[in-house]
Amino acid sequence: MSSVLKFYSDRALGEIQARSFKVFNERSLAKIPQVAGLPEAQRFEMKVVASVLPFRVNEYVINDLIDWDNVPDDPIFKLTFPQKDMLAPESYERMAELHRRGADKAEIAALARELREGLNPHPAGQLEMNLPRVNGEVVEGLQHKYRETVLFFPSQGQTCHSYCTFCFRWAQFVGDKALRIASNQRDQVLGYLREHPQVTDLLVTGGDPMVMKTKHLTQYLEPLLEDRRLAHVQTIRIGTKALTFWPYRFVTDSDADELLDLLARLVKAGRHVAIMAHYNHWRELDTPIAREAIRRLRGTGVEIRSQGPLLAHINDDPDVWARLWKTQVQLGIIPYYMFVERDTGARHYFEVPLARAATIYREAMKQVSGLGRTARGPSMSAGPGKVEVQGVAEIQGEKVFVLRFLQARNPDWVQRPFFARYDENATWLNHLKPAFGEEKFFFEDEYEAMRAGNG
Repeated sequence: MSSVLKFYSDRALGEIQARSFKVFNERSLAKIPQVAGLPEAQRFEMKVVASVLPFRVNEYVINDLIDWDNVPDDPIFKLTFPQKDMLAPESYERMAELHRRGADKAEIAALARELREGLNPHPAGQLEMNLPRVNGEVVEGLQHKYRETVLFFPSQGQTCHSYCTFCFRWAQFVGDKALRIASNQRDQVLGYLREHPQVTDLLVTGGDPMVMKTKHLTQYLEPLLEDRRLAHVQTIRIGTKALTFWPYRFVTDSDADELLDLLARLVKAGRHVAIMAHYNHWRELDTPIAREAIRRLRGTGVEIRSQGPLLAHINDDPDVWARLWKTQVQLGIIPYYMFVERDTGARHYFEVPLARAATIYREAMKQVSGLGRTARGPSMSAGPGKVEVQGVAEIQGEKVFVLRFLQARNPDWVQRPFFARYDENATWLNHLKPAFGEEKFFFEDEYEAMRAGNG
C-alpha cells in the first residue's frame, strides 16, 4: 500500500471516526427515532408507500445528511424516505386500505406485485433488447446496449447502502427474482468479454458494487490485469452512490485500504478506472468524511465523474445544480451527466418537463466556469439511446426542441441532430413528435426493426 493511500490530513484525523453500519427498511421504519417524532399520518403514508417501492436507509444518512428541522421539505429526506405522492392516488388508496384493515402479508404482497407491474419496472428494453447471448443462451447479469460498453451486475452488489426514492433500478430491490438482473458467474462474464473485442468499457453496476467486500470485487476485476485476451477492455467504470450514502467504505471500513490498493493496481497497469459517482444535491458533498473519501479515491489515480437526474422536489433549481457542479470541480470531480428522470417507478412524482429541464440546465451552466461545463444534458436514457435536449429554437417559424444522440444502439445515429415539435408538457422521448411535418424521427424504422428482432 503506497503512503499516499495511508495519508490522512490533520483535519480529517480530528473529525473522522469509524462508524457502525445500522440499516433500516420498511419493517424497521418505526424504530428510527427521528421518524417516531413525525405526525402519525405521515408515518402511515411512509408505511403504505414502502409496501410497494423499496426503502432502505442507514444511520449516516439519517444523522449526517438529513436536516430534520426541515422535514418534510429537506431534499435528502425526500431522496431516501417514502412520500405519499410517489404512488398514484388510486394505487395509494388500494394499498392504504389493506393496511387500515390489517390485511395479512400475503394479500399486501400480492397487491404490491400488481402495482409494481404498472410502474414499468424495466424501461428502455432492459429485458427484451439488452441481454447478450452466446450460442443462443442468455449471459446472465450482463446488459449490452451500446457497442463499446457492457454493463455487469455482480450478484454480491445488488443492494445499496441506502435506496434513492427515484431509482430507475428499483426493481432490483423488491425481492422478485423475475425482475432482477444479476450474476456471480465470473467465467461466463469474462468469456463474453473475450469474445467481443469491440468492447472497450466494462461498467460494474447494481445496486451498488461498493456494498461488496473487496475480495469479491477483486475476483471480477483482477483477471483484467492477467489475461491478454482482455486487453481490449481499457476502461473500468464502477457506478456507485457510496460516496454519498457510505463514504466510510473508502476510509475506515475494514477492507478500505485493500479496495484502494485494487483500484491503484488497475490504474498502474494502464487501465482507465472511472468511479461513476451518483450525486443529486450539493449537501451530499459537505461532510468531512465525504470529502476524505473523495481525496483518498483520487489518490489512487482513479477519475471520479458525477451524474444524476434532475428531480422535482429535490434539485429542480439551477442554483442547486450550479453549486453542485462548482463544489465538484473544487474537489476534483468531473461533472458528467444531468439525466432526465426515467419513465419508471415513481416518475410522475419526480419528472420535470423537458422544456423546463432545458432551462434549468442552461441557467445552471451560465453560473459555472468551463471546467464545470463538462456536464452533458438534459439527457434521456431511452430505448434507442441517450438523447440530449440541446435547447429550444425557432426554425422556419416553428418552435422546436433541438435534440441529438450522445450514445445510440446504432453508432451512426450518434451526434446527428434532429428536431421535435415544442411541447411544454412533454417529459420523455415518446411524448415528442417530429417537427416540420415529418411523420417519423429518422431512427424510428430501424429501431422498431431492432425491437422486433430483440437486438
